[in-house]
Amino acid sequence: MFAPAPALALDPTQKRFLESLARAGSTPQSLAHKCQVILLASEGAANNFIAPQTGLSRPTVIATRAAFAKGGVDALRQRLTRRRSRRIRTPELEQKILDTSLQTRPPDATHWSVRTLARHLGVSRTIIHEVWQKSEVQPHRVERFKLSNDPRFEEKVRDVVRLYLNPPDRALVLCVDEKSQIQALERTAPILPLRPGLPERQTHAYKRHGTTTLFAAFNILNGKVIASCLPRHRAKEFIRFLNHLEKEAPPDQDIHLVRDNDSTHKSAAVPRWLKPKKRRRFHFHFTPTSSSRLNQLERLFGLITDRMIRRRTCHCVDELERAIYQWLANWNHEPKPFA
Repeated sequence: MFAPAPALALDPTQKRFLESLARAGSTPQSLAHKCQVILLASEGAANNFIAPQTGLSRPTVIATRAAFAKGGVDALRQRLTRRRSRRIRTPELEQKILDTSLQTRPPDATHWSVRTLARHLGVSRTIIHEVWQKSEVQPHRVERFKLSNDPRFEEKVRDVVRLYLNPPDRALVLCVDEKSQIQALERTAPILPLRPGLPERQTHAYKRHGTTTLFAAFNILNGKVIASCLPRHRAKEFIRFLNHLEKEAPPDQDIHLVRDNDSTHKSAAVPRWLKPKKRRRFHFHFTPTSSSRLNQLERLFGLITDRMIRRRTCHCVDELERAIYQWLANWNHEPKPFA
């Protein structure tokens, strides 16, 4: 609580003059309010009472009282100015802000915020924000990366990229992968629809109705997809998908398959499947370890997740698989290869 300010001392002449100014229709509104402040203050009214009575803020009431005490009535006609301690944004200050942002951490947090750094350096939040924006410093953001320790990293990257940029003549280049554990989820309450000012909303609670695994092959030249939904994610199902792929692919072309290092792709059953002479047209190319992003099919799986799976409600696995096949059919109607 603020202690009440002492009453201002006014002589009768000053009081009559202020009352006449406050009542006169030609007096500017700002000056009339200041006169009311002084008159109320002379009666011993507190600043917290004067502020709502005159429509002014409490700091303005205090500044008006101080100006009258210092310069009398003439001071009320002048514009009130408040002196604020303000640090000027200099190159030295900018460098200090950047050094602190990049080289130190607050004692009670993992990164600086605009407010915590402003308090630490004794500057305004605006200066911190401007310097960060100018230098593109974003302490609140974090990005993740993963490095491959594959000893044949460069060799595998060159092999896969060469297929993408210069595919062999009369050959089919397919990116092969599987999206496992796709859940058929049913929300426990109806989804609330999209409305102006409100996004679509769904409950956190759901019921599981089983899973499926999507095996797919992506043609890098035209963007078409060959796919099958199978119940498990094992070498057995992968061989089953390869059989399906063999039927769908043209019989007179070599087939180059870009795959990751999943255990199902390297099981003993795969070399046995390749042994027959008719399958020597199949050539496998592996992406480096921890570099599955080189497989273009990963991008297509991202589109399926964002556009169809994540917000869908399914009451059974069959319903989920029908939705996946329908989405892929629409994609194959107007396929788009990735650059």
